[in-house]
Amino acid sequence: MFQKHRLIRSYILLFLSLTSKMFSQNNDDIVIPYVSKVPEGYKVTAVIENNDTIPYIWMPWVVVIDKMPFRTRRRYVEWTRLKYNVKKVYPYAILAAAKLKEYDLELAKIPKESDRKAFLKKSEKELQKQFGEELKGLSINQGKILMKLIDRETGKTTYNIVKEMRGNFQAFMWQSLATLFGSSMKQEYDLNNPEDKLIEIAVKQIEAGEF
Repeated sequence: MFQKHRLIRSYILLFLSLTSKMFSQNNDDIVIPYVSKVPEGYKVTAVIENNDTIPYIWMPWVVVIDKMPFRTRRRYVEWTRLKYNVKKVYPYAILAAAKLKEYDLELAKIPKESDRKAFLKKSEKELQKQFGEELKGLSINQGKILMKLIDRETGKTTYNIVKEMRGNFQAFMWQSLATLFGSSMKQEYDLNNPEDKLIEIAVKQIEAGEF
């Protein structure tokens, strides 16, 4: 049981970064939509089109998902369990993506291989201390979902992440252990896969604050 958690434990973190989007008018001037409260009401950005002044407000994205149809009670229970598992591990996938980005930036500044290994070893210990106990509580299914979501957030399988960070031998060893638990570190996130489609729906609902 210890090994399956160790596969992921060293490569997790928080990643959601907010980006400001720019909008261009016909005259190529940059317009950043905003809304501010004023005594008379609200002040908003406006654009002029055909001599008309039009309020220009950047509204947040809204995800609309139809109710999931379930033919049997069993399917409903499976979907409920999947949603729960996704909600539990999704923050760790976001975390993993952020940490990977952070490590890549730091490693780029370290020329000596010995110093790079020392940096990774220190970082691994810090992550184990911070998140190790939490990850020990994950089930095998939650671990599988987490590895898929890490691929979703980083574009890399956990196998490739371990391979880049620790080398071919370490990646091979951990992949072998994962196989013993009926899992694989080479799992990819594939929306052509029916299960991954359901995971994506669950993620969208989480991001929309629906559960």
